[in-house]
Amino acid sequence: MIISAKRLQEIDSIPDESIDTSDIPELEDNFWEKAKLVEPIVKKAISLRVDSDLLEWFKNQGKGYQSLMNSVLRSYVEHQINKKLE
Repeated sequence: MIISAKRLQEIDSIPDESIDTSDIPELEDNFWEKAKLVEPIVKKAISLRVDSDLLEWFKNQGKGYQSLMNSVLRSYVEHQINKKLE
């Protein structure tokens, strides 16, 4: 989701006391004891040859087609890993 600079300025100008946080649950006392640091996976730019019809299909899915391709590959790899663990 892309937020315009104008909208970001509008959001930034809202005083903290005007923001309704009543629907946000309180953290449990031991929240930080159970918390785990999750490091983002670094993406690496590569050159990849794929069939032209596959590329067109992904591009036709709209903006973010490369991320979609990454998700499909990740899903496949995770499935293969889980299959080997069975």
